[in-house]
Amino acid sequence: MLALTAVLWFATLDHNTLVRPDEGRYAEIPREMVATGDWTTPRLNDLKYFEKPALQYWATATAYTLFGEHHWTARLWAALTGFLGLLLAYYTGMRLYGQRAGYMAAMVLASSFLYFAIGHINILDMGVSFFMNLSLAAILLAQRPQATSTENRWWMYVCWVGMGLSMLSKGLIGVAIPGAVLIIYTLIQRDWALWSRLHIVAGLLIFSAITLPWFVLVSQANPEFLWFFFIHEHVLRYLTPIAGRVHPWYTFIPVVIVGILPWLMPMLSALKHGWTRNVADSKAFQANRMLIVWIVFIFVFFSTSHSKLVPYIVPIFPALALLMGEQISKMSGKVFAWQTSVMIPISIAVWFAAPMALKGASSEVPAVLFANFVPWIQAAAACWLLGSIIAIMLARREKIVSAVTVLSVAGLLMGQAIYLGYNALSPASGAYAIAQQVKPYLKPGVPFYSVAMYEQTLPPYLDRTMTLVAHPDEMEFGIAQEPNKWIAEIATFKQVWRKQPYALAVMSPVTYQQFKDEGLPMREIARDTRRVVVVTP
Repeated sequence: MLALTAVLWFATLDHNTLVRPDEGRYAEIPREMVATGDWTTPRLNDLKYFEKPALQYWATATAYTLFGEHHWTARLWAALTGFLGLLLAYYTGMRLYGQRAGYMAAMVLASSFLYFAIGHINILDMGVSFFMNLSLAAILLAQRPQATSTENRWWMYVCWVGMGLSMLSKGLIGVAIPGAVLIIYTLIQRDWALWSRLHIVAGLLIFSAITLPWFVLVSQANPEFLWFFFIHEHVLRYLTPIAGRVHPWYTFIPVVIVGILPWLMPMLSALKHGWTRNVADSKAFQANRMLIVWIVFIFVFFSTSHSKLVPYIVPIFPALALLMGEQISKMSGKVFAWQTSVMIPISIAVWFAAPMALKGASSEVPAVLFANFVPWIQAAAACWLLGSIIAIMLARREKIVSAVTVLSVAGLLMGQAIYLGYNALSPASGAYAIAQQVKPYLKPGVPFYSVAMYEQTLPPYLDRTMTLVAHPDEMEFGIAQEPNKWIAEIATFKQVWRKQPYALAVMSPVTYQQFKDEGLPMREIARDTRRVVVVTP
């Protein structure tokens, strides 16, 4: 089953083109690290970019160096840490609740829709989720009543390593969230003795050894880093709408409901019963209660934030899987069959609702692209439906392990269908096709302007940066540090353009038409629904 899961997890990483904006951004920063040899100061489009720490950039840059720049190497870190999360769930569940529960926890996690999706997208959230959950798993294993003093010490060292790598993955949440969960759990359980088993002095040394070198080096090279990274990117993003990601407080409720499918009913059951299980000895460490504190705190923490994005909630999924693994391992076939039956109407509803995707069509994303995506959505629904029916039949015969395996494989196939099908939108969701049209016109050292827009997926495909014009995008801070690297006004760009013997520029179709109407000399060489690329005539 491990081999099958690995194949279903990794096999298609190279299939899809990069999706704007995140996959382009997190493919380009490591590319520039390799190109410049500067692995200390992250740069996006040759501008300082301090929104996130460097661990994933280093990992992807290393993959580029070893294997070349490909779609699969750009996504490798997310996929690898996601798969390691499955192994971690299996091992942790096995040690806490038994091998059967560990297996089920891993199968649940692998096939949860959101976890699978984030594990196949080049963004930072899967990496930080893995290391945060490594910290959680380590403290659960260190503090369990059966742990020896040696096990306690070494697992706590692993916990501190996990927090350090979380910090290097996405910043302060990597230590703030585990710390807050520990404090809340202690207050609820009144387990003050727990703090004597945290190995805090040695742990802080481990944490510092992992995190301080890069933070010191990048701060020495860039004195402006500390304020922007810690204040702007952490405090202001959380407390104010500065990031422009304001959504209702209930945003993550539907995200979790959809993201946990096909395990919705087992999740609700596990949350309902998890708090009251394993309380025979009220003074003993309660792993289930810490898991629930972890889930609830993260959910509330991000729900109250002024910056909300779907992937932020991923770190609760391994904890949910552990609770479900224990719950399902003790569940009767009849109950599991009943809980799985809810997937039948859900699958049928998804099948019939799939054509509604066409309503998302626009001038930038034509209906024909969505029409090509619809059959993949229906294939995904069919995977869920068939898998659910077979799982129910097996569960009614008390073959719970087989039922869980079938439903998990169905979930993995469903995730792959959605993932592969999404590539139907690639002409609008990324710049791969237009980049191939542009490459014959590129010459070394020739200026390339990005006018009133920035297409994140274009630089990694063209293997070069561009000069921004009248559109700082998310690089406003970097531009403030090096204002000579951009052109602030369209009028200035027009003057510069007319003087160039040979140059290229990318712009929206609307901007292109405006320039054409104004008589700006240029020749169109490539076009799609979002972008037009021109050269000097």
